Amino acid sequence: MTQRLNLQFDLICQSATVAMGDRILALKASGKNIVALQTGDPDFGTPPAIIDVAFKAMQSGLTHYGPSRGTPELRKAVATKLSRDEGVEYNPETEILITHGGIHAYYLAMQSILNPGEDVLIPDPTWATHSNMAIMLRGNVIRVPAPAENSFIPYFEAWEKALTPKTKVIVLNYPSNPTGMFPSKEYLQKLHDFAKANNLWVVVDEVYGSLYYDEKPTSAAAIEGAKERTLLVNSLSKSYAMTGWRVGYLAAPQAIIENAIKAGQNSITCVAPFIQKAAAFALTDSAIQEETAKMRAAYRRRKDLVIRLSHELECQKVKIIPPQGAFYFFLDLRSLNMPSVEMCEKILEEEGVGLVPGSAFGEQGEGFIRVCIAASDADVEEGFRKIVQWAERQ
Repeated sequence: MTQRLNLQFDLICQSATVAMGDRILALKASGKNIVALQTGDPDFGTPPAIIDVAFKAMQSGLTHYGPSRGTPELRKAVATKLSRDEGVEYNPETEILITHGGIHAYYLAMQSILNPGEDVLIPDPTWATHSNMAIMLRGNVIRVPAPAENSFIPYFEAWEKALTPKTKVIVLNYPSNPTGMFPSKEYLQKLHDFAKANNLWVVVDEVYGSLYYDEKPTSAAAIEGAKERTLLVNSLSKSYAMTGWRVGYLAAPQAIIENAIKAGQNSITCVAPFIQKAAAFALTDSAIQEETAKMRAAYRRRKDLVIRLSHELECQKVKIIPPQGAFYFFLDLRSLNMPSVEMCEKILEEEGVGLVPGSAFGEQGEGFIRVCIAASDADVEEGFRKIVQWAERQ
């Protein structure tokens, strides 16, 4: 007799980015030379000073359980960071919860507000976990088209069209993975007014909020009157090159945090105290903020490199939309009339470049491929040239 499994998982797929990363690691292990531009993991090491703080914390005995809400030191550091960088004030005692990375923060946010069968509005394209998590929690996902022709921001009428009597929450991710785009402050204000009028929560993933090139993105929580219905998700993974440390946070109204603590206690117990010690240092030390600024400058240099190469190579089959933030290009290869999965498979096999198909991020991503520029300048240049060479042969 076949044992019955959780049917909810039939509705989702494995993470395309993680699956591609696993495949490329296996190819590299077999000796194949791959230009890996598929995974959103900074190519910089964690700043040594952060590692030193964690090491000393372990030596001092911070290797046991810690408070499930997070250490007071780190919660205060998060509040300082949000005030300093986003211009929004949170009470570290009641409105901040330390989490096991950004994904865990998003899980706790959604678990705290979503009931089975309620509708979740999520832009398309966006990172697949935003939809998958809602489905795992038995929500009903409604994708809101964010077409390339509108800089990957939904036309406002699309939100109104997607609204149903069962709609509970809007999920945002800006700067966006995979497009690197983000909306104006005026757009966010209008969206907040829409959420308020329809009694909706807004969950906003701002993991890339500190990675921008020119205009600084406005935090959705900083919009006037928005904080009371906004659940802000963030982590140290991208901005501080700490993806493997798995530390993030949820900032939200007290009632949300009280629910989220229950979910956190029954999923991870707590984040390791020595990691929290290092995270508090990372968020507040001025020299570390200078290090993160240097990382952002490197991403800007690579962004400019891709734009320069695009102009130089003049390939009409590979079109770029310059990102406003994050560290991705969402390349437009729709003129090839080829599924994005097939494109990525062929480019990997024929050119040895690892990429992520745009369709992994939603229907609006079909015909696009995501390129990560969190790699060396040499790899970014080699990878982009090979993509163009492959496209020109089609």
